[in-house]
Amino acid sequence: MNPSERLQATYKKQYEASRQHAYPSLQERKDTLEKLAQLLENNQDRICDAIDKDFGGRSKNETLLLELMPLLGSVTYVKKRLKKWAKPKSRHVGLAFIGANNKLIPQPKGVVGVVTPWNYPLFLALSPAISAIAAGNRCIVKMAANSQNLCRLIDELVSASISDDVLSVIPGTSAREFSSMPWDHMVFTGSAATGKVVMEAASKNLTPVTLELGGKSPTILAPDYDVATAAERVTFTKFLNAGQTCVAPDYMFVPEGKVDEFVTHAKAVMQKRYKDLSHPDFTAIIDESAFNRLQATLEDAKAKGAEVIQLTQGTTLDAEAQKMAPHIVVNPTDDMIVMQDEIFGPIFPVKTYKSMDEVVEYVNERERPLALYMFTNNSRTQDELLYKTLSGGVCINDSLFHVAQHDMPFGGIGNSGMGHYHGEEGFKEFSKLRPVFKQSNMTSKIILLLAPPYGSVFKTAINTLLKFRI
Repeated sequence: MNPSERLQATYKKQYEASRQHAYPSLQERKDTLEKLAQLLENNQDRICDAIDKDFGGRSKNETLLLELMPLLGSVTYVKKRLKKWAKPKSRHVGLAFIGANNKLIPQPKGVVGVVTPWNYPLFLALSPAISAIAAGNRCIVKMAANSQNLCRLIDELVSASISDDVLSVIPGTSAREFSSMPWDHMVFTGSAATGKVVMEAASKNLTPVTLELGGKSPTILAPDYDVATAAERVTFTKFLNAGQTCVAPDYMFVPEGKVDEFVTHAKAVMQKRYKDLSHPDFTAIIDESAFNRLQATLEDAKAKGAEVIQLTQGTTLDAEAQKMAPHIVVNPTDDMIVMQDEIFGPIFPVKTYKSMDEVVEYVNERERPLALYMFTNNSRTQDELLYKTLSGGVCINDSLFHVAQHDMPFGGIGNSGMGHYHGEEGFKEFSKLRPVFKQSNMTSKIILLLAPPYGSVFKTAINTLLKFRI
């Protein structure tokens, strides 16, 4: 069976299962999630090796830290709280309906399609799947073309322990075919440009979508904050996965007069972490096209007059290993490539500023970012940045780690995406809150007084209701 035939057959199987068994029990959902956790736990080395092979060099430690650990933690968190989330919720009944009853039942949507990118191929495939399964849905995952070693492995592991009418990972599927199918909900993580194409395809089936699209997430170092501490923290999250992270700090504002200090500390920290490009914990750029794009981005910044500073010792580029040394680009201009598109690599532009108003204006003139990061202990500055800007998420005095909070929704705004998952909000994202009104005999008799023909009784009743705004 080729990938297209398998996709269609699996979709049909899940569709029929979702109609015949619309509400999987909470125990069934928990059992599926635990099986998923166990296959991840029992195959850590194989998973790390597959991702390493797909990247052409990806630290096992980063895979454990950034993909396996948060997924296993998420399963534990969800299983403990699922009963509470799925419990029907009572809702207020209007005075005109005293004796009746309102409640909301979270019902599964049905079959969820998940389209994932290559940069965090395991986490971004299974994190939304965990939320979808917890809500009682069936799920089919399409991994990126650059993640096929991992995709084949996860397909093997999932197929051996979980029924394909609940969860399936299918290698080799076409993105065009996948996104055009009549899903009950679809999740896409990737670029804004591709997100628009996916949303257009989904609209033909009126498929609701969750889009996680990234963008240029700004970082602001306030005058009150210790420069060395900020440099230590932001370089950790910026250069994880060689900067190939949708919520990586994309560029940074540093107060005038503090750039040299920031660069000095950043160099010292990075040279302790990575001796040079041969260090096994420094991840490769995913493919030749991305490597060439990042090289061109650096050359463009140099040609247009920016100061480009390498943070580690030794070679700047290793074309064979597709590795690039981490760099800071000081005071880039807006006509440079590095300030126009999401960087998705180990290049960190640093801009200077005189006032916080200048920073707020710059951020607000651009597309809404997926994340905004600030380093400040000043509560007034925190509030100014929080309430004068908009972003998908915020970290104060760190970056990226808001994504690791199991009880916080993760999602974008505007050009950086729509919808969210993780935690209870993820459960709700993949549920339809089904309103159920149960009439009482007493209320029914009163309501029928409002039925035609409309005479004096009706006028008295309606005027009373209007007067008291019932």
